[in-house]
Amino acid sequence: MNIRYWLHLYFVLIRSSVRSGMQYKMNFLLGTFLAAGIQIAEFLMIAIVLNKFGAVKGWSLYEVGYLFAVMTLSKALYRSFANDVHHLENYLTSGDLDQLLTRPVPVLLALMSQNFRMMPGELLQGGFILTWALHGMMQAGQITWIAVPFTFLVILTGAAILFSIGLATATAGFWLTRINELQTLTEDASQTAVRYPLVLYPVWLRSILLVVIPVGFVNYVPSLFILRGELGAWVLLGIVLVAAVCLFASMKLWTFGMSRYQSTGS
Repeated sequence: MNIRYWLHLYFVLIRSSVRSGMQYKMNFLLGTFLAAGIQIAEFLMIAIVLNKFGAVKGWSLYEVGYLFAVMTLSKALYRSFANDVHHLENYLTSGDLDQLLTRPVPVLLALMSQNFRMMPGELLQGGFILTWALHGMMQAGQITWIAVPFTFLVILTGAAILFSIGLATATAGFWLTRINELQTLTEDASQTAVRYPLVLYPVWLRSILLVVIPVGFVNYVPSLFILRGELGAWVLLGIVLVAAVCLFASMKLWTFGMSRYQSTGS
C-alpha cells in the first residue's frame, strides 16, 4: 500500500478522534483559554525583563519573541498530530499498546491518530506573537516580507525535528518503560531553553542543544539567517536536511524498538 493510502487513513482516524473529543465542548473551550493564558504569561515575563534592559546579548525583544513564537508553533503542530507519541509510557505500562498491534495499520500510525489534540490556544498565541515580532522588525527595516515564507518553512521543519526527538525518546520506553524524566530533559527542558538565544549559554550546553538534542535547529539557527543575515541562505537547506536526517534516524530507531517489544501477554 502506498503513502497516499496511509495518509488518507491517518486523517480518517484523526477525524474520528476529533469528533470524540468535541463531545465535551466546554472542556475544549476552557482548555483553549487556559493554554493561551499560560503561554501569554510566560512571554510577558520575558518581555518585562527585556523591556527593562533593552536587549540580552544583542538580541532584541522582537527577536526573542520570534524565537518564542516559532518554538511554540512548531511544538503545537507536533503535539497536535502526534500527541500520544509523547504518552507512549502510558501505553506500555497499561498494556494498551497490545491493542494497537491487533489493528490492520502500522502501530506508529495508529498511535499518532489516538487522541488527536487540537491546540488553538497555542496556535493563536504563537501566531499573535510571531505577527507582532515580524511586524516590528519590518517596521525597523531589519527584515523584509521574504522572512514570512521562510518562517513558515522553519515552523514545519521545526515540527518535524521536535517529532523526531519525541519519537526517539518514546522509543527508549521499549527498554526503560518509565521515560517521564527522560522526556523532561529531551523535550520540556530543551524546548524551554531554546526560547532564548543560545548565545546566553556556555559552549558545552550549546553543543548539547545543537548536536545531542538538536532543538537549536528549530528556531535559533534559522533565525540567524532570517533575522540577521548571518551564515548564508544555505542554512535553510541545512535545516531541511537536519529534519530529514532526524526523521530517518528516529523512524529506524522506532522500527528497531518495535522489533524488541514484548507485549504484556507474552
